[in-house]
Formats: sequence, structure tokens, C-alpha cells
Amino acid sequence: MAIFWFSLLDLVSFVFRFRLGLVAAGTATVVRPRKTLALDMGSKRIGLAISDDEGTFAFPSGKLDRKGRKVDLEALATLVREREVRRIVVGIPLHMSGRPGKGAEAAHAFAKDLSKATGIVVDTLDERLTTVEAERALTATGHRAKKQRDVIDSVAASIILSTYLAMQRNAAERDQPPEGNGS
Repeated sequence: MAIFWFSLLDLVSFVFRFRLGLVAAGTATVVRPRKTLALDMGSKRIGLAISDDEGTFAFPSGKLDRKGRKVDLEALATLVREREVRRIVVGIPLHMSGRPGKGAEAAHAFAKDLSKATGIVVDTLDERLTTVEAERALTATGHRAKKQRDVIDSVAASIILSTYLAMQRNAAERDQPPEGNGS
């Protein structure tokens, strides 16, 4: 008898795909892993979010307390290996004008170092207002957002990840040839 271990994310992903009709009952699919990790960089914490294997859904995944660049990079490299992450996106805090500030420069430098530490190309994404959006989402669900900084950071990372995944899907759809009979 074979024993299979699934992560909670894998199970949730399968259930969503099954309900959407993307997986038929009794079938197995082989999917090229595209699990993506998103980071919401802060001075005290890094908010984490991870996608399912197909890169469809974004899930808040906690936070990493900052303990210094080297320790942070080692912890993230371990997470990338353990979770079999294939893509990483780091939120870049830009000014409302779109101009990069001090935080943006630090996030770009961290992304570059993270790429070296993991051997994975690290993309960056404008994260303006993701923390505000996360606070509003938590408040709308009855949580006291200001009292839950750890949760806010993780939800902000999931917003970054959701945006990134949508952009990846849109880019892939634009690259697809139009459907039809070819005549």
C-alpha cells in the first residue's frame, strides 16, 4: 500500500481544481510545479505568501522575523527548498509618484541576494498600497488590523502574489495563439 503525503496547499488546490472542473474524478494529472513565493519586505518582518503548485491561488503563509540579512536569506533559502518553490517575487515599495525610495533600493538589493542564495530568478513587483489593502480586508472581516501586524504582512504578501500570478496568466494568454480552426 502506497502512502502519499500532501501539503494542505496541495489538497486545497486539488479541491478548487476539482470543483472548477479542471480535474475529473478518478484522474491524475502531472503538473509542472510552478509554486511561487511572495515577500512583503519590512524592517522588522517579512510577510510570506505561497501559491499552490499550479501557480493559481495565493495563500498567506505567515511571517519571518528579521534577524539580519544572512540569517534571513538562509531561512528563505531553506523555505524555498522545503516547499519546492520555483519562482519568487519581492514587493518593491515605491512612492506614490512611482519613484523608488530607500525601501525600494533595499528590496531590490535583497531580491538580488535572494536570487544568489536560492539559484532562482527573483522577480519584483510594485507593492504600493498592499498593506493598506490588507488592513482594509482584515477590517472588513471583523479583525482589528492594527493589532495584527503579523497577519497584515502575510496578507499583503498574498496580495502581491495574487497580482503577480494574474499578470503571469495574462502574459501567457497573450502569448497563446487564438483558438479556432486555423482557416
